[in-house]
Amino acid sequence: KRSRNAEESSSYIYTKQNQGLEGIVMRSDNVKKFEPFAKKVWLSSPTMHGEELKYVTEAYETNWMSTVGKNIDEVERITCAKVGCKYAVALSAGTAALHMAVKLAGIKPGKKVFCSDMTFDATVNPVVYEGGEPVFIDTEYDTWNMDPVALSKAFELYPEVRTVVIAHLYGTPGKIEEIKAVCDKYGAIIIEDAAESLGASYQGEQTGTFGDYNCISFNGNKIITGSSGGMLLTDDLEAANKVRKWSTQSRENAPWYQHEELGYNYRMSNVIAGVVRGQYPYLEEHIAQKKAIYERYKEGFKDLPVMMNPFDAKKSEPNFWLSCLLLDSEAMCKQVRSEQEALYISERGKSCPTEILETLAAYNAEGRPIWKPMHMQPIYRMNGFVNREGSGRAKTNAYISGGSVGKDGMPLDVGMDIFHRGLCLPSDNKMTAEEQEKVIEIVWGCFEKINRNFYYLK
Repeated sequence: KRSRNAEESSSYIYTKQNQGLEGIVMRSDNVKKFEPFAKKVWLSSPTMHGEELKYVTEAYETNWMSTVGKNIDEVERITCAKVGCKYAVALSAGTAALHMAVKLAGIKPGKKVFCSDMTFDATVNPVVYEGGEPVFIDTEYDTWNMDPVALSKAFELYPEVRTVVIAHLYGTPGKIEEIKAVCDKYGAIIIEDAAESLGASYQGEQTGTFGDYNCISFNGNKIITGSSGGMLLTDDLEAANKVRKWSTQSRENAPWYQHEELGYNYRMSNVIAGVVRGQYPYLEEHIAQKKAIYERYKEGFKDLPVMMNPFDAKKSEPNFWLSCLLLDSEAMCKQVRSEQEALYISERGKSCPTEILETLAAYNAEGRPIWKPMHMQPIYRMNGFVNREGSGRAKTNAYISGGSVGKDGMPLDVGMDIFHRGLCLPSDNKMTAEEQEKVIEIVWGCFEKINRNFYYLK
């Protein structure tokens, strides 16, 4: 199937009268053509304000261009004040912060670590850096984060595990209270990956404070950015000082370069810190803009057989970093994916993530698939995977029907299901309301404008 373009999309329309769709109407001069966006609408790109340049220039003019300087001191102070932690160590990336957290947790070769399954692989890779073995914990439908029921099952299967790495997907806090209760029961520490959720809160407390060692990111597409960079957050002074040492090549207190343990070049540059310092005053503004985008999508899609990425409104406030869509199972056309390609069969009244993403791309707008779960990744296919009923590996039988649905009648592999039916929508906070309305119309077009007065066909 060819992706529809602006000319094809405006060639035919259906009109809705009473309860049914009445006939094809040929091209009409009154039909507005949908031209591709002249300027690309991004998934999530940096939003700069000018103050960043002031602090970068300050670093340049004072010649503090390396990994020490006022900008670093300030962003560490500001982060502690914003998040509510005692110590922050500015590092070169969120991944570096996760690596340092894994070292602090004492992960050694062969040690198993429970990890969020539906996340970017940077959440998991640092475990492998230290020789650990990730065991993936399935996702729940309420927040798209680690399922505490599956986590409890995992401890029954692997009672020796003492470290859990949790991520907050797309800026939405997970079921932290329940996860912490399970970890406390089994004496496990938590590494919290809050790379996507800076500014989000759970029961009034900021994410990045719930673990023993916590991490945030200032990557180029995050809610605020330094172009790169990240931080290790903790209330443990000894841990913070250890990371300061490890991240600067583990130099000992000697008049020469002396090293007694392995070190890394992980400290944040004072130049990058200048960008972060200039971004921080706009964090709440960015969150408000992202929330408005989420709400406009929610309203625009209310009559489609879809739902937005969910959150617990009673307990949490996301930062709405990315707005995502999940198609109802009954609204999915046939879609299959290989390791690097995807195919679908277009069907009137239905769609799929591949069709929507291809159509958005044809109009010069960027969307993305949901994170492919880690247990589905080629690199981790031999690792353990636990769902709410126990081990999630080898659940089907060639001689017995079933195996893919749980006792509750829901898909047994939740992460796989969300990946199959979900996608990330353009969520750039510089996208105008008019541009977003066009994105909404494009998505509607993929469903052939169900329940609207008209809709485009290929």
